[in-house]
Amino acid sequence: MSAKPSPPLPGSLAANPRLSRWLGFTASGRVVIRPGKVEIGQGILTALSQIAADELDVALSRIDVTTVATPDSPDEGVTSGSLSVQNSGAALRHVCAEARAIFLQVAAQRSGASLIELRVEDGAFIGPQGEAGSYWQLADQALLDCDATPGARAKPAAARRIAGQSAPRRDLPDKVFGRPRFLHDMRPPGLLHARVLRPPSRAATLLDLPAAKLPAGTVIHRDGSFLAVLAETEADAETAATRLAAAACWDERDSLPEEGAMADWLRAAPADESVAFERSDPAPAAAHIVTASFFRPPVAHASIGPSCAIAQWHGERVEVWSHTQGPYNLRMDLAKALRMPEAQVLVRHVEGAGCYGHNGADDVALDAALAARAAPGRPVRVLWTRADELGWSPVSSAMVVDVSASLDAEGRLAGFEVDVTSNGHSSRPGRGKLPTLLAAAHLAEPFAVPPAINHGLERGGSAHRNAVPLYRVPSLRVRLRTVTDMPIRTSAMRGLGAPVNVWAIESVMDELAARAGRDPLDFRLDHIDDPRAAEVLRAAADMAGWSSRQAREGGGFGLAVARYKNLGGWCAVVAEVEAEAEIRVRRIWIAADLGEVVNPDGVVNQLEGGAIHATSQALKEAVRFDRRRITSDSWDSYPILRFQEVPEVEVRLLDRPDQPPLGAGEPSFGPTVAAIANAIHGALGVRPRAMPFTVENLAQAPQLP
Repeated sequence: MSAKPSPPLPGSLAANPRLSRWLGFTASGRVVIRPGKVEIGQGILTALSQIAADELDVALSRIDVTTVATPDSPDEGVTSGSLSVQNSGAALRHVCAEARAIFLQVAAQRSGASLIELRVEDGAFIGPQGEAGSYWQLADQALLDCDATPGARAKPAAARRIAGQSAPRRDLPDKVFGRPRFLHDMRPPGLLHARVLRPPSRAATLLDLPAAKLPAGTVIHRDGSFLAVLAETEADAETAATRLAAAACWDERDSLPEEGAMADWLRAAPADESVAFERSDPAPAAAHIVTASFFRPPVAHASIGPSCAIAQWHGERVEVWSHTQGPYNLRMDLAKALRMPEAQVLVRHVEGAGCYGHNGADDVALDAALAARAAPGRPVRVLWTRADELGWSPVSSAMVVDVSASLDAEGRLAGFEVDVTSNGHSSRPGRGKLPTLLAAAHLAEPFAVPPAINHGLERGGSAHRNAVPLYRVPSLRVRLRTVTDMPIRTSAMRGLGAPVNVWAIESVMDELAARAGRDPLDFRLDHIDDPRAAEVLRAAADMAGWSSRQAREGGGFGLAVARYKNLGGWCAVVAEVEAEAEIRVRRIWIAADLGEVVNPDGVVNQLEGGAIHATSQALKEAVRFDRRRITSDSWDSYPILRFQEVPEVEVRLLDRPDQPPLGAGEPSFGPTVAAIANAIHGALGVRPRAMPFTVENLAQAPQLP
C-alpha cells in the first residue's frame, strides 16, 4: 500500500519554506519574526506577533518584527484580499510550531530529559531537574537553517493563551504621539527633495521646456514627458516645480469619455465577455420578475497622506524605500521600467499612507528612482501633492451591474442573472510583461499602459467578486464584460467589485421580498442553506432590534448579508438612516464570522473601518472628470465622510477558534453599502440605482415597493 501523501505546507510557506527566513532568536532574549506581509494600518504585525508568541510560549513583549526588504524577506506577494492572517498567519504558526519542536529536541538530547518531560516557560525549557536551556542559549546554533516539513503540529485552539485575546497595537503609540515612523518622516543624510511635474491632462506630451527662473541649485531631470526637479529643500523643490509648470509647453487632446455618459460608455466599449458562473437546475415558472441596473462611478482611494518614496543609486544598483503593499512585485516592475536586472533593485518597506488597494505608493517609487538618476549617490525623496494623489493614482473602475431575478408562484427564488460590466480591477505591479507604474508611459522610450485585469472566481473574482448570490436558487448565471479600453487607469480597491455586486443583489432581494409579501429578513433566511451566513444575519438583526423596528417619517432600516468573495468571512449589516437635507447614516450593526479571531480588538477595528469607509463611498464619493483630465483633485471636489458624520457602529464577533482565520479588512464593506441603500428605501420609498446616494441621484431613483 502506498504511503499517504503529506499535507501541503500552509499559507505562504510552500513558496518560502526556509525556517530562518521567517524566524530567529537572539542571545539577548528576543524573538525576531520576518513576515512577508506589510503593515498598512490594519494591525497585521500585532496579530502575527500574537501567533508567534503563542506557538513559541514566550511573552508577547519579546517579539520583534522585521519589515519586508528584498531579497531576504519571504516573498508573500501583495498584502491584499483580506488574506494576511489567513496565509501569513498560517505559515508563521507552522514555522513557530516546528521551531519549538526542533529546539525542544535539542534540549532533550542535551539534558537527558524526554520530550514529554519538557515544557517552555517564556522561552526557557523546563525539565524535571529545572531549566534545561532556552531559545536564547541555542540562538547561534543555526537550528533553523532548514526547510519546513509538513508534519509540524501547531497547538490546538484550546491551548492558545495569547492568540484570541485583544492585544494593544504595536504600531499605534508612535502614530498617536507623533513620533517618526512613516516613510514621510525619513531624513537620511544628504537628502534631496524632488517634485514631479505631471502632464496637464491624461494624453498630453511634453513639447518644449523653456528656461525659467528657478531657485539656486535646482536640478532638472527630463526623460521624455517625465519631468522632475531636485533641490536641497522641500520649499525650493515646490517653487521650482510651480515655475517650471508655468513655462512647460504640452500637446494636449481629448481622451476621456463624457462623465455624464459613463454608464453608456461602459456598455458600448469593446470588452472581453464570458460566463463566469452558471447553474441550470430545473426551475419552476417565473411568476414575478424584477429587473434593475446599478451604476457606480470611478472612486478614489483618497489616502489622507499623499504617496512618498525615497530612492538612492549606488553605481548600477538602486535602493528604494516605499510604502508599497508588494515589495517583490514592485521590484519586478521597477526593473522593467528602469531596464535593469531585478537583482540590482533593492526595495525596503516603510510604513506610509495606507490604503486598501492600489494607490500611488508604487508609482511614486518609480518617480523617485528616475529623479535620483540626476543625483547619483544621494537619497532623493519624492512626495506627491494632493492633486497628484487624487488625480493620478489608480482608481476603482466605474461599474454597471444588471440584475434580473424571478420568483415562482409560491414566492420562492426561481432564477437569478447578474451581468457585470467594468474595467479590470487589478493593474498592480509584477503581474505582466509590461510595467504598470505611472511614469513608465511618460518616458522617452515609453511603455504601453497594459489594461487592468480581472481574476477568476477561483481566486475570489475581481469585477465579479460576490456577483454569485449566496442564496438557494435553481437557475443562476453570472456574466462578465471586462472592458479593454482604459482611458482612466484602474486597479484594486477595497472589495474590488464586491461592494457594487452585493448592493445590486441585496437590493433586488429586498424587492423580491416585497413582491412575495415577506419581511426582508425572513425572506433571506428561507433561501439560505449556509448556516454560518444565516447565523450572522440573525445576529445583526437581533443587535438592531429588527423585529421591533418602528417605521417613522424620514427614517429607515435596511439589512444585507454576504460571504466575502464567497470564500472568506461572513458578514451581515443593519443600517439606520435619516433623510434630512441629505442622507445621514445614524447607526450600523455588524455581525461577522471570521473563523479564529487572533486579536478581537483589531478585528473590530477592521470591521468598523470597513463600514465607515463604505458609508463615505456610498454617500459622497465619485471621481469627476472632463474630456482631458480628472477634475476632482482636491478635498473640495472629492469630499469624503467627516468625523461629525461618522455613524455609531456596533460589532459582534461570532468567534470560532477551531476554524481557520479569515480576513477582516473587507467583509463589512459590501453589506454596508447594500444595507444603507435598503434603509434609504425604508426612509424615502425609492430604490437607489446610482452611487453615490446624493440628493441628485436619489431624485432619479425609482419609487418601488
